[in-house]
Order: sequence, then C-alpha cells, then structure tokens
Amino acid sequence: MTETPTASTPRTRFAVPGRIVASNRAAATWQRARLTDIRRETPAASTFRFAVPGWQGHLPGQHLMMRLTAEDGYTAQRHYSLASAPDDSGHIELTLDHVEGGEVSGYLHTLARAGDEVEVRGPLSGFFAWPGDRPALLLGGGSGVVPLISMLRHHRRHRLDVPLRLLVSARTREELLYADEYGDETTAVFTREGEGRRLSADHVAPLLAAGAPEWEAYVCGSNAFAEHASRLLVDLGQPVDRIRIERYG
Repeated sequence: MTETPTASTPRTRFAVPGRIVASNRAAATWQRARLTDIRRETPAASTFRFAVPGWQGHLPGQHLMMRLTAEDGYTAQRHYSLASAPDDSGHIELTLDHVEGGEVSGYLHTLARAGDEVEVRGPLSGFFAWPGDRPALLLGGGSGVVPLISMLRHHRRHRLDVPLRLLVSARTREELLYADEYGDETTAVFTREGEGRRLSADHVAPLLAAGAPEWEAYVCGSNAFAEHASRLLVDLGQPVDRIRIERYG
C-alpha cells in the first residue's frame, strides 16, 4: 500500500522505543520487527523482509501498521499490505514503492539496513482476507498486487485445489512486481507498452467464464483502478456481494 508524501527524515533519527505497551490482543500489540533482507523488485519498489518473533500469523490479504519513532518522540505510522504467505516461520515481507517525500517508505528505501528495527502491529482487517476456501479471482493494479501475491503464494505452498486466477495490470514489464513468480494462473496487462491499453472486459470476461461458477473477486489498486475494475466485474455479471475491494491513494 502507498502513503501520503511527507517530509523525509535522516536515517539516524528513527529508533524503536525501549518500552512497548502490552495487550491481550495480538493485533493491538506493537511488536519489534528486525529487518533481515532487502530485495529489489522493480526500479521503484523493493521487498523488505522482517523477523518478528511474536508474530501470530495472518491470512492472505491482511495488512499491518508500521511505526517509526524518533529519538525526540516523533512517530510516523503507515498501513502496508503483507506480501508473504501466512506460514513463514516468524517472518513477514512487505513490498513498498519508494514514494517521493514519504517518511516511512523513504526511510526504508534509502536509509534502512539489515539489523535495523521498527515496530509493527497486526494483522489487521479480515474483510479483504482470503482463507483459501473459495474460488478466488484476483485483480491488481500496480502495487495493488501486493496482498494478492500473498494469496497466490499461499495457494501454491499448500497446493490448494480451489481455483485461483490473477489478472495484474502494470504500466510496463519493467514495473511489474513479482514478474518471475507468475505462471499459467496469471494474466498480465501492460498499459503503456506495445499495444498497451487499459484493463478491459476483453481481459476479464474469459477469466469469469473459464473458472468456477462462484468466484470471490478481490480487487486492489489505486482509487481509479479499483473503481474501473470493479465496474467491469459488475457489468460482466459478477454479484456485488462477491466483490471485495481494497484501494490506496
């Protein structure tokens, strides 16, 4: 998920406070997360892997809140979708665009190093979660594919029999997140390359027709993408009550 641009901050400013308030609910508790690896995905996006010893697991599609705290007590918080599959042995992964002027993404992209610590709270929101028990039709635009890749990874890891299809839209191949992971279940649409054009009914209709009779549709992307993709689904006959939308912007 993306964030609203704000003033950037020097690397030395942020440090995790020594005291974290306990809670009976895991999702309401701030936990220490240690950065263990940074993996470049596209020129503008990277995946950040964190070790979170107290992480209780999550469902594909859920997100968390990340908090950075400065030495003077100033904090910056952002919501980010989880890219990792649920059962990743106390680790989580987040894929972030480098937002110009963004406090949290700017810190992670330009200043953070392996061993640095942040705080996380979650998992949050069950509305967009996919437990793997129903046919899933996934439509993602740009970084909106992040929570959907968690669903795809979960589906593959457990070799689930339930149908899953992914339609991902990116401006160019260079900007396509997780390009090396996609297989026959994925259709990629490039809007600014070759005969690039906007996501259309021609892309969505074959997926609706070829798969399960009762897809649960998950749409994630910018406000414009979410509105457009969900309208396509409705116009093609997908019931409104089986469309789940998560948007950013």
